[in-house]
Amino acid sequence: MCDTCGCNVTLANRELAEGKQATQVLGNLLQVNDDQALHNRVHFNGHGVLSVNLMSSPGAGKTALLEATAELLGNELRIGVIEGDLETENDAERIRACGVPVVQICTGTACHLDAHMVHDALHQIDLDGLDVLFVENVGNLVCPASFDLGQHRNVALLSTPEGDDKPAKYPVMFRSADLVLLTKRDLAPYMPEFDAAKAVSYVRQLGNVAPILELSAKSGEGLEGWASWLKRGVADLRENLAVPTAEGA
Repeated sequence: MCDTCGCNVTLANRELAEGKQATQVLGNLLQVNDDQALHNRVHFNGHGVLSVNLMSSPGAGKTALLEATAELLGNELRIGVIEGDLETENDAERIRACGVPVVQICTGTACHLDAHMVHDALHQIDLDGLDVLFVENVGNLVCPASFDLGQHRNVALLSTPEGDDKPAKYPVMFRSADLVLLTKRDLAPYMPEFDAAKAVSYVRQLGNVAPILELSAKSGEGLEGWASWLKRGVADLRENLAVPTAEGA
């Protein structure tokens, strides 16, 4: 999380900060955010919806991946999307064209989504009609990883044009990922300087043993592995929710 660019105070939580000293705001916002994130997660669980936070730099292929996912899994999983960008509904319009329900969040100056923004967006989504809700976070390799949204899974995308060393340079995001996707692999023949083995090594050096998949939304390469991961995630979530707790037993 950056403490200098002002991203800690967003449109959704600004009222929580009013009347407090800046040091108090910075110290309390994450806790307030985490409380809201827990509420969001309980809400997702209540509807049996797997929530997936997509994080990457701008242009890594998050929206293209969602388009390909809608085409591949449209008959198997009901998906919805929350789109995060500073301005415009460009990406949301692309998702709507796929027949997928989507809510656009324009953050203004904030370089990440937070749990309050997601909570507000949930009022515009029918979770009863979904199996998976994707949150396409603002393109940024730093701040999104520091804010819990209530998601069940974090997915970090690393595109071939970015270079294989990004996990080493931006460790927080890749350390927190439950899945890492090496995207735009159709460009591999034209960008031999991207060494997929090095990218994997950098992720492992962070102590992250999460699966790492290579894929291309354009060519379709590797999408079956991504689809299997999503379907297994939905099944695991619902199986776990069906297990009685000690209080409910």
